[in-house]
Amino acid sequence: MSTITFIAQFPPPIHGLSKAVDTLYHSYLNQGYKFASIDLTNNKAICKTLWNIWRSKSDLYYFTISQTLGGNWRDLLILKLLEWKHAKCLIHLHGGYYRRLVDYDCGKWQRRLNYHAIRRLGGCIVLGKSLQSIFEGMIDSKKIFTVPNCVDAQYMLSSLEAESKVKGLTEGQVVNVLYLSNFIPTKGYREVLQLALKCKDENNMCFHFHFAGKFFEESEKIYFENYITEHDLSAYVTYHGIVTGNKKNELLRNSHVFILLTRYPNEGQPISILEAMGNAMLVITTNHAGIPDIVSNKANGLMLDKNNINIEEIYCYLENIRKDRNKWKAISERNYHMVLQSYTEEQYIKSMDNVFKKMLNNEKQM
Repeated sequence: MSTITFIAQFPPPIHGLSKAVDTLYHSYLNQGYKFASIDLTNNKAICKTLWNIWRSKSDLYYFTISQTLGGNWRDLLILKLLEWKHAKCLIHLHGGYYRRLVDYDCGKWQRRLNYHAIRRLGGCIVLGKSLQSIFEGMIDSKKIFTVPNCVDAQYMLSSLEAESKVKGLTEGQVVNVLYLSNFIPTKGYREVLQLALKCKDENNMCFHFHFAGKFFEESEKIYFENYITEHDLSAYVTYHGIVTGNKKNELLRNSHVFILLTRYPNEGQPISILEAMGNAMLVITTNHAGIPDIVSNKANGLMLDKNNINIEEIYCYLENIRKDRNKWKAISERNYHMVLQSYTEEQYIKSMDNVFKKMLNNEKQM
């Protein structure tokens, strides 16, 4: 039985990367492989991390890399240590900023070290075809693998539930619009507040805006609360806090439109979009990072130019959809089946298994 050591972030905290790692680590694959873990969550414990890697023995190291300058120095140390051990390493990039970090943010020596480290890897995983260019010119294209994110089974509607939800879209129903992400300006939450204000200015009570997620900065929480107070939006906006488990499930099931107007530099392929589609929701988003790999304009909802987000355009789209329930139902149904066919937890695990097998077979042939 081959041993695979995960050098990765495990929850807590729970975010897209740690959840994806946790899902894979505790999947049925641990019956066919011997999994081991080295948790990267505590960056201050780098010496302990390096020591644990040095002492470990593994057929393959599965490593989720960082997209920050400091994190990249840590990753370079780890990759150099694995090189000294003559170990096979597969990295997984859960984002879309790494190449810009290397080519534009790093100094000359750090950039050279990255190119050297990537060239010697067994393989690289990206989240979508549009992100493969991140590693082009750094490693043989045959070693670049695409494995999209997935919706965990607990956040996916059953076929009967999805059918019932789509059929239940009736005239006169309040449309629940959901923003489920961290409260970072480049994630677009401020524009969603502007959209809520547009509804108020139009005296349109047909839409209600639900926000859920974490405030990393107190200033963002103050901005959010002050905006609602100053514009008297309490009848249009509800903040649900940080949601997980049953509370998150309920919010996804009861929402009809998902909105994420992201320009976030580190964005990869938001799991939240796939979760929304797996709950038969329309999607309003931007043409940023790996999003175009999973969302098409008009087919899955509305996709805007990330550099030209127009609140009036979004409002008109929502109004048109609200009045054309047949079109709304068709898109919602399409989104659900798209996730069911291509982005389930089972398919994610199977794709990762295929990559693991290729890495381990290559090792045996060397």
